[in-house]
Amino acid sequence: MLGLWRHRPSALGLLVALAVDLPPAFAQVPDSLLPRNLSPWGMFLNADIVVKAVMIGLAFASLVTWTIWLAKTIELRVSRSRALRRVRMLEQRGSLTEAVHECDGDRDAVAQLILSTAREAELSDGIVDDGFKERVALRLERVEAAMTRQISRGTGILATIGATAPFVGLFGTVWGIMNSFIGISESHTTNLAVVAPGIAEALLATALGLVAAIPAVVIYNHLARVIAGYRAILSDASAQLLLLVSRGQRSQGIVLSRAAE
Repeated sequence: MLGLWRHRPSALGLLVALAVDLPPAFAQVPDSLLPRNLSPWGMFLNADIVVKAVMIGLAFASLVTWTIWLAKTIELRVSRSRALRRVRMLEQRGSLTEAVHECDGDRDAVAQLILSTAREAELSDGIVDDGFKERVALRLERVEAAMTRQISRGTGILATIGATAPFVGLFGTVWGIMNSFIGISESHTTNLAVVAPGIAEALLATALGLVAAIPAVVIYNHLARVIAGYRAILSDASAQLLLLVSRGQRSQGIVLSRAAE
């Protein structure tokens, strides 16, 4: 039995024999062909020029998204605060003249509504009738639309980034995987250690596309809700101005009736 055991090949000998007989596809890959750094930065440096361009574009789109978010958040907060203060002022004032004096040359949205109403009253020579109210309503509607367009500037870029960034990242992924397959053909090996780095670099483009697209969509929807609330405040201010016009028409009618008596 001892003699038979001595003639049995050891496990180490079997592994050595298998390693010698392995086909080229499963042979050990030289260390010079393996990437030294598989971190996101290292994959970016080792990526193809097209994939690099895609990654840089997506990173820039993400920077634009967060810049717009910061700028529009500050702008909307300041504009909304001013609009609410103006609406409270209109509720406390009893005439359009007092509201104009309160504006004092300011150029915010509600001040524009007040000054536009005063301008129409000036052009109408103080005649307050139903036609005057219709003209004021048209002016207020135009000013509201203009102020809404002004406060919405830049949000369309977010919609574009949210819609296109995933497809741009997918393009980078397809290009990178295509280059990986070309590398497999040229190296005559299907070893995963050779294929994996190129695929990882390609998938990084898709990840960056999602990183750029998801915040853009979320921020766009958030800003759209805030802008809708801001426009509702402008509508309240327009309603208050129409009430002031109606009070002026009523006061004028009372004065005329007393003069006739």
